[in-house]
Formats: sequence, C-alpha cells, structure tokens
Amino acid sequence: MVVPMVLAKPSDWWRIALTCTLFSVVGGVAAYFIGLLLFETAAMPLIQFYGYQNNVSEFNEMYQYWGGWAVFLAGLTPFPYKIITIASGMAQLNLALFIGLSVLSRGFRFFVVSFLLYYFGDKIRALLEKYFGLITIVTGCCLLVIYFWLKSFSN
Repeated sequence: MVVPMVLAKPSDWWRIALTCTLFSVVGGVAAYFIGLLLFETAAMPLIQFYGYQNNVSEFNEMYQYWGGWAVFLAGLTPFPYKIITIASGMAQLNLALFIGLSVLSRGFRFFVVSFLLYYFGDKIRALLEKYFGLITIVTGCCLLVIYFWLKSFSN
C-alpha cells in the first residue's frame, strides 16, 4: 500500500509513512486485545482438550522475556505482524512496551521505504519488492547479534 501511495504523491512521503505507522499500530493494539480477551473463551478449551495447559504457562513465561524482541522483529520483517500482536495479548505482554516497540519497528519500516521511494522514485520499486524482506531479516539478525554481544560485556 505504501509503495503506490508514495509513488503517486512523493512530496507526501512522510505523511504517508506517519499515517501507515499510526494505523498499523492501532491495528496491532486491536489484535493485542483480541488475543487478550478471546484467548480464554476461544483457544483455552482446545488447549485443555489436547492437554497442553502447562505449555501455555511456559509459553507465557518465555514470551515475557522474549516478547519484546518478537514484536520489534515482526514489525520490521516480512513475518506476519498480526500473529505476534495476537500472541502478545494472549501472553499479556506489557501494553506500553508492545505499543512502543510497535511504533519503533513499524515506523522504521514505513519511513525507510517511503523515503527510499521519495528519493529514488520508481527506480527502486523492484529492488524493494524483491529484497526488502531479506534486508530486514538480515538487519534484525544483526541487531540481535549486537544485543547479545553488548549483553555479554555487562555480565
């Protein structure tokens, strides 16, 4: 959606990026609440039927530790952001953390794409469509490596 909008009106690239960021985060918050409010009634009966109740608590504990990274990376990469938003609500990830990381990652993604389209125009469209997913995955992996490297010095 961003690509044709920015190409149609390049001078509005930052407004388009801001609007996309805002509505993506609003949609993410809505999905968060779907996970939060519907988990008990919709998913828990199935989980109990198959005997995985203990796995839910393990998942929630793990998600409290790693969920922020999941939100941030899903916001950048081609991984479906909505899956992570619903899981974040289900695991009751801190809402302020969820919103903050969503704004950072979705904003980064939309502003970078919009700026590149503004600056290079239609010439960069094919490159973005073909390689943006790979670029964001590599960037995300690099961020994880840097994080763990810096963390190793604090111990």
